[in-house]
Amino acid sequence: MPEAWHAVEVETAFERQASSPAGLSKAEAAERLAKVGPNELVQTTRVSPLRIFLEQFTDVLVIILIIAAVISGYLGISRGESTEVWDAVLISIIVVLNSVLGFFQEYRAEKSLQALKALAAPKAHAVREGEMLAVASRDLVPGDVVVLAAGDKIPADLRLFEAASLRTNEASLTGESTAVSKATAALPRDAFLGDRKDMAFMGTSVEGGRGKGLVVATGMLTELGKIAGLVQQETKEETPLQRQLDRLGKQIGLVILGVAAAVFLLMFLREADPFAKLELLFLTAVGLAVAAIPEGLPAVVTISLALGLQRMIKRHALIRKLPAVEALGAATVICSDKTGTLTKGEMNVRAFYVAGRSYEIKGEGFDPAGDLRLDGQLVDPKVHPGLREALVCGALCNDAAIRREGERWVCEGDPTEGALVVAAMRAGFNADVLRTEQPRVAELAFTSERKMMSTLHAPLSAQALQEILAVSEDRRHLSLAEIGAKMLYVKGAPERILNACSHHLVDGERRPLTDYDRKQYLFQNQEMATRALRVLGLASRSFPGEMPPLREEGLESGLTFLGLVGMMDAPRQDAADAIARCKKAGIQVVMITGDHKLTAMAVAREMGILAEGERALTGEELDRVPEDELVRDAEHIKVYARVSPQHKMRIVDAWKKRGHVVAMTGDGVNDAPALKRSDLGVAMGITGTDVAKESADMVLTDDNFASIVAAVEEGRGIYENIRKFVAYLLSANAGEVLTMLLATLFIVNPDFLPFFTPVQLLWINLVTDGLPALALGVDPYPPDIMNRPPRNPKEGVLSKDIAFLIVVVAFILTVGTLGIFAWELADGSDPIRTQTVAFTTIVFFELFLVFAIRSPRQTIRQIGFFTNRKLIYAVLVSAALQIMVIYTPFFQAAFHTEPLTAFDWVRAILISLTAFALVELLKWVRQRRAKAAAPPKAAPP
Repeated sequence: MPEAWHAVEVETAFERQASSPAGLSKAEAAERLAKVGPNELVQTTRVSPLRIFLEQFTDVLVIILIIAAVISGYLGISRGESTEVWDAVLISIIVVLNSVLGFFQEYRAEKSLQALKALAAPKAHAVREGEMLAVASRDLVPGDVVVLAAGDKIPADLRLFEAASLRTNEASLTGESTAVSKATAALPRDAFLGDRKDMAFMGTSVEGGRGKGLVVATGMLTELGKIAGLVQQETKEETPLQRQLDRLGKQIGLVILGVAAAVFLLMFLREADPFAKLELLFLTAVGLAVAAIPEGLPAVVTISLALGLQRMIKRHALIRKLPAVEALGAATVICSDKTGTLTKGEMNVRAFYVAGRSYEIKGEGFDPAGDLRLDGQLVDPKVHPGLREALVCGALCNDAAIRREGERWVCEGDPTEGALVVAAMRAGFNADVLRTEQPRVAELAFTSERKMMSTLHAPLSAQALQEILAVSEDRRHLSLAEIGAKMLYVKGAPERILNACSHHLVDGERRPLTDYDRKQYLFQNQEMATRALRVLGLASRSFPGEMPPLREEGLESGLTFLGLVGMMDAPRQDAADAIARCKKAGIQVVMITGDHKLTAMAVAREMGILAEGERALTGEELDRVPEDELVRDAEHIKVYARVSPQHKMRIVDAWKKRGHVVAMTGDGVNDAPALKRSDLGVAMGITGTDVAKESADMVLTDDNFASIVAAVEEGRGIYENIRKFVAYLLSANAGEVLTMLLATLFIVNPDFLPFFTPVQLLWINLVTDGLPALALGVDPYPPDIMNRPPRNPKEGVLSKDIAFLIVVVAFILTVGTLGIFAWELADGSDPIRTQTVAFTTIVFFELFLVFAIRSPRQTIRQIGFFTNRKLIYAVLVSAALQIMVIYTPFFQAAFHTEPLTAFDWVRAILISLTAFALVELLKWVRQRRAKAAAPPKAAPP
């Protein structure tokens, strides 16, 4: 079991490390360095860029496409056919484009450790042989003594033994942005990482104060090193779409090979002298195989995902790995951090309690827009003197300032003090004006022992103010005796403030503070704390004449209690709305935070995450839950507080074992392993560390939960379009294969075989699987897409509905094409004319079909024919290309076609429309049945 250094007394720590406050000798340090190795993060596994690139070519569909490209190129070169060469070039471009994109996405994903290494400090101040030296951080060893000052990066894990107002920022490690005040006293062994105040951790930084610490862990044994190890152990799983397309590719490959072999065998057996026509038979079978491959599928998937990526950027979601675009659409659970994602990450005054009245303050973050309410009614502080005094006290006993930066309001100074200034601004006060009217003349700074802060002000008349402003800058600092009447404002811990008070303010009157009053205020303090509010007490004291000495015992006594103010990092309103949308969309939201359980539960209840009967657990409680029990109860636990990186990974695993697709948000180094473990890692763009961003699939540029939900909507829409063109490509290709197979079986006259030449088969694919399929990939999303439950991640791209559609369409297309072929035969047409009519009919079958495929539920009239103009243009261009190969002499020779008559065109168009008409009819019938099965609406009263 690893040493719990935070639970070890300082003297014991020095003994175990065989060191002292004077540090190690240089010889001892060198000896230990040789033994334990350098203080740096080690990359345990390295992936070759060449291997990553070659792995892009192992997909089954890609292998089939490569073979198809080679054969098409061979056919084109050997026979002088430009169409085959063009098809080979097109397929090659598709394969290379997909491989290059995949390579860069995966190569970037391997850079997580470099971002972790950047957190390590290059230099440290170590004490060796009693002298402070600048030492390279990689040369630090356990037993070294390190000196810390404001601005330093902490170079290793330290057990602190000196801490003078030492504060460290551990946001990168724990995810909590509030600076941690450090101490030296030993803590319980089970103390949460963020509560270990006697420790300083590698990768964090010193925000203020100074201190000294004993190095107790270096390199991969530090808390940061443990996380680096977890990050390297994690391998990203394939997204649902990747798994489904891989399975689909294998199925298509087997079917294609089987059908091509069957067609070749049937034609071989039918020929009187098959060896004389062996090359033609082989080329026809190969052409059929190439035609059956939906070579447009990888291109359309890539382009759809890339276009979705561009749309997501506009909605504040930056996708780092292309398949993540679609994975969003499959998400069934979003595990979200609290601070800065569900909340603004900015303190906000929520309530004032003044003389028995509870006032509510509305507003968000540091934005001054907002108002004050009492029992739901707007309040004017001028007619509530007690509230007015409390607001003024909060604004003046304060060192913070609020200013605007572009579209955002920011706080300069302590966020708690900033919240008090914003509260005064929402009540209509101008903090700068208040500070001018009552300039500060002295102060007693906050200390952790007193737990309060006091500022002394001199209220000035308009005339006095003008006189002071008129004198030179160096004369404005007047003595207390010159100023006259003064006002002391105090804020701090409610218990300490109440102990220093003798009176309280009631309706503007100063009245004695009785024991009953004290108990009431303390009770209210407890009640506000249970709502996860951080509570401060406010008080004042007037000095009309002589001033006592400027010492705390003289000034901070006999105070008048003004009231209590409660504040918290308030929930974002748009995030709360987004959670409501998630519920409507069947997506569960789980809060995972390093904050305290009470605070987390209060925010979760307010945002609609934690409902009646649902549970919240701390990391300590989670440790006591067996794995099988966690998996069983995962769906009933909606809040996790004070958790570690290992806890987050357990939570993700529990949901995944329940069959869910998990999206995980995070911003700190501690989130990186869970971001990789989840199906979709989401990092914060503003507050997130580089480590979190490198480990994530998606980065939120505004750190807002609402942007995740917007991205989920895009992901669902993209998947919907992917399913559409998969249905279109496969139904059309299945029709082609079935037509060729039946024609080979039943056409007796060998002059009419092959039914379509290899070049015609390739052309059908080029014309129909090209532009129309791409245009289908950018079809507008259905408006009700976020009102549907998440799709089953185990369900393939080919659902039962799509499989049925493929069968129906393939049947109609085959019957129609063979039917018009039989019609031509009956009229005594020659082989070229007959083939031209059938060739044109099957092309237009597919061009009309694409409009019916636009929605599996709604008819083209309900969708709107002109809602996808790109599709209309694509179909017109494809139709023009087909007309060109029929009427242009050069292409007539290449494609074995001849001009058609007007009657031929009428027949071909009418028969081609049957597939479109039947699919639309099936949708209409389904709607009628659904309407008939729906329960009748209640009649209005």
